[in-house]
Amino acid sequence: MNPLLDFSGLPRFDAIRPEHVGPAIDTLLAEAEAAVKLAETVSPVTWDGFVVPLDDATEKLWRAWGQVNHLQGVLNSPELRKAYNDNLPKVTRFGSALGQNLALFSQYRALAEAADLAALDPARAKTLDNALRDFRLGGAELPDEQKARFAAVREELASLSARFSENVLDATDEYEFWIKDKQHLSGLPADVIAASRAAAKAEGEPGWKFTLQMPCFLPVQTYADDRPLRETLYQAYAVRASETGDEKLDNSPLIDRILALRAELAQLLGFASYAEYSLATKMAQSPAEVLAFLRDLGARALPYARQDRAELEAFARDELGLDTLEPWDVAYVSEKLKQARYSFSAQEVKQYFTEDTVLAGLFGVIQSLYGVEVVADTAPTWHPDVRFYRLQNADGTLVGQFYLDLYAREGKRGGAWMQDAVNRRERAAGVQTPLVYLVCNFGKGVEGQQATFTHNDVITLFHEMGHGLHALLTAVGELSVSGINGVEWDAVELPSQFMENFCWEWEWLQRLTRHETSGAPLSRALFDKMIAAKNFLSGMQTVRQLEFALFDMTLHTSFDPAQDSVMALLERIRDEVAVNRAPAWARFPHSFSHIFAGGYGAGYYSYKWAEVLSADAYAAFEEAPGQLAETGARFRAEVLSRGGSRGALENFTAFRGRAPNIDALLRHNGMAA
Repeated sequence: MNPLLDFSGLPRFDAIRPEHVGPAIDTLLAEAEAAVKLAETVSPVTWDGFVVPLDDATEKLWRAWGQVNHLQGVLNSPELRKAYNDNLPKVTRFGSALGQNLALFSQYRALAEAADLAALDPARAKTLDNALRDFRLGGAELPDEQKARFAAVREELASLSARFSENVLDATDEYEFWIKDKQHLSGLPADVIAASRAAAKAEGEPGWKFTLQMPCFLPVQTYADDRPLRETLYQAYAVRASETGDEKLDNSPLIDRILALRAELAQLLGFASYAEYSLATKMAQSPAEVLAFLRDLGARALPYARQDRAELEAFARDELGLDTLEPWDVAYVSEKLKQARYSFSAQEVKQYFTEDTVLAGLFGVIQSLYGVEVVADTAPTWHPDVRFYRLQNADGTLVGQFYLDLYAREGKRGGAWMQDAVNRRERAAGVQTPLVYLVCNFGKGVEGQQATFTHNDVITLFHEMGHGLHALLTAVGELSVSGINGVEWDAVELPSQFMENFCWEWEWLQRLTRHETSGAPLSRALFDKMIAAKNFLSGMQTVRQLEFALFDMTLHTSFDPAQDSVMALLERIRDEVAVNRAPAWARFPHSFSHIFAGGYGAGYYSYKWAEVLSADAYAAFEEAPGQLAETGARFRAEVLSRGGSRGALENFTAFRGRAPNIDALLRHNGMAA
């Protein structure tokens, strides 16, 4: 049996092959299209007779395609990429046709009119409301000619986004830099040297092999005493997928085409810009509101950022003999200044974050907050390094399950993310429990040694687990508003950023740490130094995120390609908020996958927007230090369990008892007045 057509249990990742993709998708598309045909004329229109059969057929398609999409991100190969790209247009066309189906739109309207919305289950009422909105945003009300164009635009955008991501992956994976002389390794951590030596040895070569994968690139930028080495890797990283390299991997024409098509898409629906279209499903009401929010935060952060930059320049000049502070010096000088000022290094701290201890500590936080237990489980996986777990109640009943893919490798997309594989659903036969993927790109231990993580790695892991818990702890039974489905995009980072706070608590760091050789937990003295350094360069880090968010929102609001260029716009944004300027030859947009391939187009501001919510939510725990379980139960009940069945602002207000306030965010970042 084709494993992509087997829905009897967990996905059969050990059996899925590229040749399975086309036949499975064709079969599921035929089934889904037949279900749509029946749903168009079913009468009377009831939930069980209309919505449920439609969900049954389309859920199978999206689950199978989700497995293919996931493998494309974690185990990319030429054969899988071809299968994915061959089938992407078919899947996109089906999605567009579904969103434009006037008969289905009419059936949903009839269901909404017949139902007593006040008496209807909140999840079903929200499902109906979202469906009617999404038909309008999907072009259902357009004339036939414009419908066809709208669908063609969406299909081309899906293809371009996939190509953009593939180009970044290939440009990253293709680069390698070889070192033969050991003196160039000065300053680098022992585990990075060992990993680069192992990479060279695997190819039968002497010396050390360096790449642009994060577990290699970031330590070089942070610790390498060899300035030309830092510059070489920085230059390679900064121009990935641009006109300076392989023409086949140049994202320049893709960026231009994506922006043009997005503008056309918005125009077809009567929106003034793609940003307006994007915000139609978010908390923020208008691009002007978002830009005002970002600029207000920028005005608060810039004085701190300029002070940070001045201190780095002075330290580089006076202590390190660097007359200029170049982009490839910033991470290196920052680490040296932190060591000098706070008498510890990130590398020293890393020795305490051993993999098994970190995971045990994370699972302990989850159990203390929400009363659920994480237990090792078994499942077919796509790579031997992948772990699998179940989340269960105290009585052993299953809540949900998740895969954990921690390490960077070739063929795996960079960054970290959570993606749902199966969403919670209440069916006549019982409850379908959720299943999610948690993916990171950390360095793997070498020569049988357990991996150790930087503190930033640990924060990333907690962040993605927060997303996972949002999907796993939902109590909603309707697919379209279960887990993170239906949640406003600018609120979806609330649970993830909330979890990061526990990485700074003494009580939890005791459980998260065990030194790789001595076995001792983190000392109080080292913890105090970490806390003292917590907001080190926070102004600089804040304006960096604001640079990305302002660039994204302005690009999708007022950018005119006939009068402007993407790089010129970015430079003007940098004039406004940046303190660390990239060189003119750098091509940051060409690898900005978040907005061109990852769903954050006109939405990157969400990170800062949601950070206001998450900081304020965590303040509730700070205000009740002895009531972790009680406050955690309220957070679970009012935020996590609700999924998209209730508006994010309503969820927050129900938990906090008031509207969100920016004060906690400023305080947490050391920028309070």
